[in-house]
Amino acid sequence: MLKRISVKQLTIGMHIKEFCGSWMEHPFIRSSFLLSNEKDLGVILTSGIKEVWIDSSKGLDVPVSVLAVTEKQAQIEIDATLELVALGGRSMAPVSIEREVERAALICNQSKQAMVSMFEEARMGNSVDVGGAKELVEEISDSVMRNPGALISLARLKSVDDYTYMHSVAVCAMMVVLAKQLGLDEAKTRLAGLAGLMHDLGKAAMPPAVLNKPGKLTEAEFEIIKSHPVKGHAMLLMSDNFDAETRDVCLHHHEKVDGSGYPEGLKGDGISLMAKMGAVCDVYDAITSNRPYKIGWDPAESLRKMAEWSNGHFDQKVFQAFVKSMGIYPVGSLVLMNSGRIGVVTAQSAKSLITPQIKVFYSTKSHMRITPEILDLSRSGSTDKIAGREDPAKWRFPDLDELWSGLPQLKR
Repeated sequence: MLKRISVKQLTIGMHIKEFCGSWMEHPFIRSSFLLSNEKDLGVILTSGIKEVWIDSSKGLDVPVSVLAVTEKQAQIEIDATLELVALGGRSMAPVSIEREVERAALICNQSKQAMVSMFEEARMGNSVDVGGAKELVEEISDSVMRNPGALISLARLKSVDDYTYMHSVAVCAMMVVLAKQLGLDEAKTRLAGLAGLMHDLGKAAMPPAVLNKPGKLTEAEFEIIKSHPVKGHAMLLMSDNFDAETRDVCLHHHEKVDGSGYPEGLKGDGISLMAKMGAVCDVYDAITSNRPYKIGWDPAESLRKMAEWSNGHFDQKVFQAFVKSMGIYPVGSLVLMNSGRIGVVTAQSAKSLITPQIKVFYSTKSHMRITPEILDLSRSGSTDKIAGREDPAKWRFPDLDELWSGLPQLKR
């Protein structure tokens, strides 16, 4: 049985199933192993990870007197939290994903090329063209205002080689949508987009061998990577035309509300709203994207994980607004219906976060593909409902991205 416990309750002989925290930050290249020595236990206790999942069927269990949360209890907690968020309102774009996705694909391609050029200029010590960056933000903003799901979901499908550049594009898009959800005015929304676009500029100064390493970073290598906010901030200071908000997000998007972030260990209200927004968008895109050392998580699973970490990592108001802007089941999420059919989320609903549009294409009863059918769960008379998330790695549907996007030959 899986149980979530405090790291202080760990003992030698327990089987760690998973760390409760970002896999980008935990101290091991593996996340599932038998805890067999005091050295590994000491590393965990000093890592900043507060909780872990243990598998009592593969190792020692906690004593009956120790407080532990079962997998079922945790799922109920997280779902209840996300559904409370769903009670709030959300703004919707007027264009369907089918109409926007091809245009968004072109914008993604153009944006990647522009980011490659900007990073190259930064590597050579030249100032970044703020005018070109703002034009790019306008293109991205216009697309997500027409339909947020199209460009954000396409940007998630970045290749490993494109990650650094397309990550900036994805964070830009999400910052715009999140700013709208938080009620920021048009000028602030555009500033949020620019901040998202430039937040990782310091990665241009990172050694490629460290930045693109296909395994877990050593402590020394991680210290190098942790310098990218400061280096990016210095790059932005080379131009007088970048606003204070953009420089602030570049410097502070890895700060956490509990003070455990970097580079300055800011805490709570000491972190600006824009930087708190950048932290949420940065993490979401990172964990949903393929990396050299890990396959990206499903969008809905990623939100569930972030909800587990949200108390210490993210500002609650900002995270809840982010959930409203993305949906509990973001576009591209694989879900199981009460009818036994499996489908992929293709669009959000203006009525509720828990009634998106689903394209069902597989029957778990007959164990075979079925003719794809669109279900709008928000329509009156709709009888089918989402029973839960499904793990894409379990099913290995080769055309999952093509199903939600309608575009052929999309590759993750």
